[in-house]
Amino acid sequence: MFSAQTLTRDLEKIRLQAPLVHNITNFVVMNLTANALLSIGASPVMAHALEEVEDMVNLASAVVINIGTLSRHWVEAMVQAVRAAGRKGIPVILDPVGSGATSYRTATAQQLLASGPVAIIRGNGSEIRSLVDSEARTKGVDSLEGPEAALEAGRLLSRQYNCAVSISGPVDIVVREQDTVRIANGHPLMPRVTGLGCTASALTGAFATVNSNPLEAAAGAMAIMGICGELAAEQARGPASFELHFLDWLHLVGEREINERLKYESRQAS
Repeated sequence: MFSAQTLTRDLEKIRLQAPLVHNITNFVVMNLTANALLSIGASPVMAHALEEVEDMVNLASAVVINIGTLSRHWVEAMVQAVRAAGRKGIPVILDPVGSGATSYRTATAQQLLASGPVAIIRGNGSEIRSLVDSEARTKGVDSLEGPEAALEAGRLLSRQYNCAVSISGPVDIVVREQDTVRIANGHPLMPRVTGLGCTASALTGAFATVNSNPLEAAAGAMAIMGICGELAAEQARGPASFELHFLDWLHLVGEREINERLKYESRQAS
């Protein structure tokens, strides 16, 4: 089960192996998520052309699908990427950005889930609920409900798709069927920086390359996000300098900071 030792071990593996993480993500966050992956020690590629997507997946160790900026051609490439990853047997992380805001977004997320195996779904409470509840609503990409309200939806998704579900909020919750990890790290400045949720999904991809347990991989990514967010906030004067220090701490964070700061609770089904 997830622990500080698990997190430290996985972080060291990422830095040693420099796994290639293939991202089909949105225009708003490409630069930040690529830099975050580089900072933690992974190798990012941002490629969404349908003509090369299968070749790129075959080079990668994980695929991160983010539906933040949608178009028909991108959706086709996303579906192909999920299918290719399934054939290769590498983990897929789905970030259903804004699911519940429009029927197109919700239908796209559900189409991707039906296209092949997904190891981890990562989103906010509203996004997660929208995948099982047609009445759930999302205000843009901001959650209208906390992660606890989405907990049962997360469990349903986990059982339906045999995956882990990572629900972001003031306390992040990761579930896999009846197993639960809560991560209480983070800082109020984090929602003031565009793309940190998408960054969490990208880092989840990196952790999934070195840990075959999707619950532990998802929890590790959220924990590193929260710990580095706390450390960055101690040096930042506002959102702009926060982003700078956050990337630095992804590069610098190690066993000492993890042991000193990690705040989590694990519950394993008996």
